[in-house]
Amino acid sequence: MSWTNWSAVTGHGLDNFVFIAYEKKHHRDLGGGVARISFNRPDKMNAMSPDVIDEMFRAFYDANHDATIGVIVVAGRGRHFGVGGDVEWEQWGLRSVFYHRYPHNRLVRMSSKPVIAQVQGYCIGGHNHMVYCCDFTIAADNSVFGQAGPRVSSPADGAFVPYLSKVVGAKKAREIWMLCRKYKAEQALEMGLVNTVVPLEQLEVEVDRWCEELLAVSPGCLEILKAAFDQEMDGYKEFGTISAQLYPDFFDMPEGREGGAAFLEKRKPEFWTIRKREAELRRQLREEYEARRHKD
Repeated sequence: MSWTNWSAVTGHGLDNFVFIAYEKKHHRDLGGGVARISFNRPDKMNAMSPDVIDEMFRAFYDANHDATIGVIVVAGRGRHFGVGGDVEWEQWGLRSVFYHRYPHNRLVRMSSKPVIAQVQGYCIGGHNHMVYCCDFTIAADNSVFGQAGPRVSSPADGAFVPYLSKVVGAKKAREIWMLCRKYKAEQALEMGLVNTVVPLEQLEVEVDRWCEELLAVSPGCLEILKAAFDQEMDGYKEFGTISAQLYPDFFDMPEGREGGAAFLEKRKPEFWTIRKREAELRRQLREEYEARRHKD
């Protein structure tokens, strides 16, 4: 066999993970190694939260500081890669992400090592926009991709939104983000959202092939190339800046709360009922103001 077995990484701060699994293996002939960071909440379809991102940061940090590692693989345990943010947590937790933390996409941007996304099943929301920020995406034929933010009142801005235009083109990027459609693996391949699609049972083997190709060339050159490609993200605004400017109280207003509530209650959101009520209140306020001004 060309590869050693996967081995769980141990060490201070690296062997007590709850939400991810962190492993490494090395190629016997080529000498270099691969670090695999796997979402490990299969009972929650690998839903995302800051606790997940905190553990991922430690794993990414270790992999990038290990001179024997040439590639990082991001995967998901269970049937699905991941379905985006944990909506129950998002009812309050999105505030902390927008105003005090960083998105998981930044881990990919900060990584000096090439990152491969290994995707099966659902790849939705936050998982999808992390995946298209990765250097390569290998998808199983049962994969489904898409965004969900506007459906659940979860706004997004920052580098990873406009960056999708670089991946699939401006029109398709707006379609993906604004309409929240879902795309099967072959559709994702056709639009350039993934590099290749293989049968589910061949997914790990295919990822190993791509890792072998990357380990066969100069790791220093790959790091320079990755940094050169990634620099196009640096001209965009930071995550949360536009949302905070346009809607500083979004999460506390009815529209900001309605999407998540409707999702958890398994009903259609009533966004336009809320907007109509807002329009009525605005009209009422204007009329009251004009009446008071003319009276005075």
